[in-house]
Amino acid sequence: MTIPGVSKICVVGAGNMGHQIALSCAIGGYQVKCIDVNEEILKKAEAFADNYLPKRVAKGKMTEEAAKQARANISFTTDLKEAAQDADVVIEAILEKIDLKLKVFAQLDEICPPHTILASNSSFIVSSRIAPATKRPEKVCNMHFFNPALVMKLVEVVNGPHTSDETAQTIYDLAKDIGKVPVMLKKEIDGFLVNRIVSAINHEAMYIYDMGVASYEDIDKAVVYALGHPMGPFRLMDLTGIDLAYYIGMEHYQKNGDPSHKPSPIIVEKFVKGEWGEKTGKGFYDYTKK
Repeated sequence: MTIPGVSKICVVGAGNMGHQIALSCAIGGYQVKCIDVNEEILKKAEAFADNYLPKRVAKGKMTEEAAKQARANISFTTDLKEAAQDADVVIEAILEKIDLKLKVFAQLDEICPPHTILASNSSFIVSSRIAPATKRPEKVCNMHFFNPALVMKLVEVVNGPHTSDETAQTIYDLAKDIGKVPVMLKKEIDGFLVNRIVSAINHEAMYIYDMGVASYEDIDKAVVYALGHPMGPFRLMDLTGIDLAYYIGMEHYQKNGDPSHKPSPIIVEKFVKGEWGEKTGKGFYDYTKK
């Protein structure tokens, strides 16, 4: 922990990404409060921390002392005010819905001290769409982690037109301080760096599948064994969440009205069925045996 003025972090959302972001910051030496309104999700997040850290010690990846300190650094609550009222940095990791984010950022703006930086982990909603909900636009930016956040090194920091250079640099330094590899985007662009490239691959993969050219299994095999990717686009969508793919597609479509941005019919079908990938036990692949 070496970032001037940053010692306490609040992570809003204890779901798929939030609880791992929170634990990453706790392992990095910061005092972290993770908040979620869903008590069941919060209990799962706390249980994850209780199981993850001892496993790291058993594997020789972390000392027992470091694990105990990391666990002491993190707490879980359903009270947003309790979690954010003394935070130096807040990282929002809730659903990719702009109306929800605007509501949460407005609440955070009222709760947090004036110096607090408000960062969004959104994978595609640029912070200039969220900043107007606050009276501190210069302290709002994107800090996008990748799934799973405890494993993936890259963090995208986006310096929006409203974001001060000091804010962007602080978030960049924070990411580096917790062992990540940050990249700085000098301006906003839909999809940022990685997801812009991945979405192009996914769009073409979905088109090939929808046209009946090849099965999703064979498309995944082609991408893995010819392009050298660790997993194919359909397996990746199962990992990150088919619900997320649906929300992103609908958000883009509602924003610009371009029919080509609508989610693929198979994505809509799986979203409606609740087949959202690993988190629900079934997506394109079946995970119930796991």
